[in-house]
Amino acid sequence: MQTCSRRLLNEQSMTPSDVNSPGHGLVFDIKRYAINDGPGIRVVVFFKGCNLHCAWCHNPEGISAGVEKMYSPAKCIKCGTCVAACPVMAISMHAEGIRTDRDLCTLCARCADVCPTKAIEMSGKSMPVSEIIEIIEKERPFFDQSGGGVTFSGGEPLVHSKMLIELLDACGERGIHRAVDTAGHINSATLMEVARRTDLFLYDLKMMDPILHEKWTGVTNDLVLRNLRMLCEAGSPVIIRIPLIAEVNDAPENIRQTAEFIASLAGEPKEVHLIPYHAIAQHKYAKLGKNEAFVRLEEPGRKSLERIAGFFAEYGITARVGG
Repeated sequence: MQTCSRRLLNEQSMTPSDVNSPGHGLVFDIKRYAINDGPGIRVVVFFKGCNLHCAWCHNPEGISAGVEKMYSPAKCIKCGTCVAACPVMAISMHAEGIRTDRDLCTLCARCADVCPTKAIEMSGKSMPVSEIIEIIEKERPFFDQSGGGVTFSGGEPLVHSKMLIELLDACGERGIHRAVDTAGHINSATLMEVARRTDLFLYDLKMMDPILHEKWTGVTNDLVLRNLRMLCEAGSPVIIRIPLIAEVNDAPENIRQTAEFIASLAGEPKEVHLIPYHAIAQHKYAKLGKNEAFVRLEEPGRKSLERIAGFFAEYGITARVGG
């Protein structure tokens, strides 16, 4: 049985730096047959733990660096199996479904193991490099046919830089194309160490104003911009991804400053993917028991997306919606 102190390590006090060790990393999902996270058909490995807190995050289960419990009332048949299985009696049954006393819960996962409808899930699994590589290897026929490969995402994969480097090295030895999806808020030396092993970066560029960037993500963008410029000067292939949220970063002045910055980057003209915000993550916040953390924002309209893409074109930048 896990103890309460183990639970605190997993969910409350664990920070991204705590999990940055060789051969160890929490993964909350591995997506096969992905076509929007780099060229070709890909496997996307989602690491758990992020050093940003973007208000529009569509993977809130990737923010915490610890294991979390997720519950879907709509799937619950109120059978009581989980209540009986809990070794510390942290679960109780009520008319609307189960309730978990998070002060008692040790995240031992027994409730999830016995749930017949998968109404209870655990987000975050410690996986060794060898297990992840084995999963990636099984998809090689799709890589070979489509020019695909593996993309490491999150959360923030560079929070797990030591394990990430092991995975990148192992994939490189096997001739598998490697992409890293990052927000770029990371030690520059670490980023360049990763860059030497990466075939493509999918780099988030959220907004140019540092004050607004801190307001909406929890950090300023000085390091983000400096690292992006450094990657381009080093010749690293980069696709820039811009999440677009109405009345947050779609104002003409921000778009103009963004286009000017991208146009000034070294190397070949950069490809830009505009990622429109959708409120699809609301159900994930509910499953995590964090409804209060969900911020409803506005989706950009079609005309706004077309206008923004046209604005980038004036700077000689190819911008497409999606990707």
